[in-house]
This record gives sequence, C-alpha cells and structure tokens, in this order.
Amino acid sequence: MQAVFLVAAELSARGLIVTTTSRNAMGADLLVTDQSCRKTWSVPVKANRKPASFWLVGAKALETVSPSHAYVLVNLRPKDGQHEYYVVPSREVARRTRVSSRPSSTFYELRRVDVVKRRERWGLFMKVGR
Repeated sequence: MQAVFLVAAELSARGLIVTTTSRNAMGADLLVTDQSCRKTWSVPVKANRKPASFWLVGAKALETVSPSHAYVLVNLRPKDGQHEYYVVPSREVARRTRVSSRPSSTFYELRRVDVVKRRERWGLFMKVGR
C-alpha cells in the first residue's frame, strides 16, 4: 500500500484527481482523471520493497490492454527515499511481459531493462483525447 499512496501523491502533485480503489478491485489500484474530467485512467501499481530488476505483473497483464490503462512500477528505496517510478502503458506491459514456468508455478514478469525509458514519464497522464 505504501507504493499506491506514493504514486497517488505524485499524480496529485501534478494536478490530477486521484482515488484509491477498494482492495478487491480487479485490475486497478488507482483511478485518475484530469481536472476537467475529460480523460480517466485505471492504474495498477506494482512495487518492490527494495530495488529489483523486475516486477511481477500477473497473467491479466497480457490481456488487459487499453489506452486508458497504464501501470506504475515502483522500486522503493527505503534507505534514501529516492523511489524509482516507471509509467508504462498497458499495451507495452502486455507486449514486454515475460512468462516463466517452474514446476509448481508460472510467473509473469516485466523487466526493468525493458521499461527503463519509461522512468518518471508522468506526462502519459497529461495527454487528453488520445
């Protein structure tokens, strides 16, 4: 939840209206709109407690694709507080998610190297009427 509230604060500081969803909402941790309510986004937040080279995104990341659905991936940095944020459109998440299987589980992961250009790309939420 720490990452969800940090992302909400970042978006709010940029003039957007943000609300958290109930924890049982499938697919989104935040609902975001611009000040004129012309554009709305659903935003799942995926976080790592300490910096890592990937995020687990789940199987739904492969099929939940929409221009109004974007992920914010967070690497929390508890020692210095300089958290890393990557803002990634759902289409790109679906395209770049890697599936790996182990004997008892299947993992869906998105690697940082594949989204490094999306670091701090909050401007995605400023685009209206795409």
